[in-house]
Amino acid sequence: LFIGLNIVRALSIIALLLVFSSSIVVLVDDVEAVNQFVNGATNTTSFVAGNSNYVPNSTVPNQPAGAFWAVLNRLLIIFQTVVLVLSEVGWPMSFFDRFFPVLGRDFGVGALGVMQCLIGASVLSHYVDTFPLVTAFFLFSVGCLNILVGLIFRERAKDKRNILSWRERRKDVLPTVALPVGGFLHRDEKGSARPLQSPTSSYSSSGRAGMGFGRQAEKAAELKGFILTKPVESLPKHQA
Repeated sequence: LFIGLNIVRALSIIALLLVFSSSIVVLVDDVEAVNQFVNGATNTTSFVAGNSNYVPNSTVPNQPAGAFWAVLNRLLIIFQTVVLVLSEVGWPMSFFDRFFPVLGRDFGVGALGVMQCLIGASVLSHYVDTFPLVTAFFLFSVGCLNILVGLIFRERAKDKRNILSWRERRKDVLPTVALPVGGFLHRDEKGSARPLQSPTSSYSSSGRAGMGFGRQAEKAAELKGFILTKPVESLPKHQA
């Protein structure tokens, strides 16, 4: 299971990097095509007549501010792929937990798969060359796989594939009990032990002094059912 989830994770990162690179290639081709069109290097007769829906040799639509929206679309895709790659790598996870919790450690990979499918569909909705076409299909397929993994494992998917999860499990091997300084253990009617508040803390909280640690305090504690432990008396080795 650990290996399988990390294989899906590696495929997800590879697909996002491929779409990142292909988006840069398409962005450069679109800018060059628009520059050639503006400079008159391409045939503009059909474009001016409204017979062409795109600028020749590009994905820029024949509409007002089409070049702006085409470039903005590619820049948003590049930004989204960078964010998703960082979320898959797990850095900085505190940033995602606070500002984008759907990609943090408390959520599964289902939302990640939905975003990957949206990016793939956005690229596939335009006519592109072979390289962007293949990478977008690959990303869409990996997104569907992440959605399936998210539905099966839900929020446990990231914990199961975490490479450093053994450190978190190691912390819980031995239970830890925190007792107040100078406190005692008190057993209630069910037999469970709980820490007894120290006299200094009771003084600060109630505003009046306690009985201290003398015989009077021991008698009062025994009447209330508290257990006072004493060290076992022992003699030095030369007197034994």
